[in-house]
Amino acid sequence: MEKSVATLSEFEAEAVRFASQLMPHEQATLVTLSGELGAGKTAFAKAIARALGIEEIVTSPTFVLEKIYLLPEEKAFNYGMPKPSFKRLVHIDAYRLERGSDLNALGFDELVRDADNLILLEWPEKVADALPAPAVRIALASHPDGSRTISYG
Repeated sequence: MEKSVATLSEFEAEAVRFASQLMPHEQATLVTLSGELGAGKTAFAKAIARALGIEEIVTSPTFVLEKIYLLPEEKAFNYGMPKPSFKRLVHIDAYRLERGSDLNALGFDELVRDADNLILLEWPEKVADALPAPAVRIALASHPDGSRTISYG
């Protein structure tokens, strides 16, 4: 499925819609975010975090590689939608990694085994050899007019 959005508010609304449909699996729910620099991977992750009730500032984990956010326990999902039953949002940026084995230092295998985790992983192509099949693959593309295309696979 492919979705085109013209504005930042439409882009964020699409991230909220996407987040509202996420449900835990037997293991962590892995969502990969691909796209060129500036395509909106981190912006999409930030919008998902806000939708899940994370109030702290969500920034790109490019230099720290991984950030883990505890999700609030209240049942109300931001924007009036039901809250998925994840306990943690794990945001990983693999841009600076060279191979999948570099994820070992983050305890990735343990993170993936925990069904309470929603993992958003930017730059999955850098570590593809170590990834289980993601629940959703998202490819983002930005266009000169400021619009974006979001492709789900």
